[in-house]
Amino acid sequence: MPASILGEVDHLFDAAMTRSRTTRLGCPFCGSAHVAQVLGDNGGISYVCTACGHSWS
Repeated sequence: MPASILGEVDHLFDAAMTRSRTTRLGCPFCGSAHVAQVLGDNGGISYVCTACGHSWS
């Protein structure tokens, strides 16, 4: 039995990161991949970088 849950799911995280690199959405301001999809004021989809706070749609 692994010492932690991270030992169990580490391979899943690696696979997800590999897939996300091919379709990665990055912040146009700082280049970070830490981007959240949010509902915009007009009902559209907007994005916000959780690293630098930049937002765009």
